Amino acid sequence: MDGARRIVVIGDELAAGAGDPKALGWVGRVAARTSIQPPPMMLTLAVPGETTTALSARWEEEVTRRLDPAAGQAGHLLVVALGRADLAAGVSLARSRLNLANILDVAESRRISTFVVGPPPGPHGDAEQQAELSAAFSDVASRRRVPFVETCGPLAHHDQWLADLAAGDGTCPGQAGYGLMAWLVLHSGWHHWLGLPDDTL
Repeated sequence: MDGARRIVVIGDELAAGAGDPKALGWVGRVAARTSIQPPPMMLTLAVPGETTTALSARWEEEVTRRLDPAAGQAGHLLVVALGRADLAAGVSLARSRLNLANILDVAESRRISTFVVGPPPGPHGDAEQQAELSAAFSDVASRRRVPFVETCGPLAHHDQWLADLAAGDGTCPGQAGYGLMAWLVLHSGWHHWLGLPDDTL
């Protein structure tokens, strides 16, 4: 694996692909469609049910250990895969924004290039609150000129997404749902972020 670009992914069970019988999740599917030689090393650091408060407290130490110091700035790549745990835990919208802002600001100071994937919609909880959380995260990323993938809006009324959630545990999707998430990531600036030709698949 010498020379392989390391892409560290932090997030919750959705980043780990929980519920996918093929054990790929959206991360594995995106990696498979990323044309880099040698293929990128996707390092997923997931904690099920984690809030942004907990994520902001742990990410830097864990990510630092997995970056490749020999690769220079080009090898310092971080994907922040956000979930919906803040809503269930009662984390305020202001705190959620601040937690993400802190992660992105520290990453910038460390010259770590970041890419943010927003939380997809879930079948439980207030749909309006889910949309507000996603919009807040998008605004934080936009203010810092960090790429953001909106998954909540496109999937909130998507029949295949909703059916996939209903067929599983109601929280995580299966193959079809993760495929939809991967498609959104691949068509929302992923290749440009990596310095590759535009998102033509």
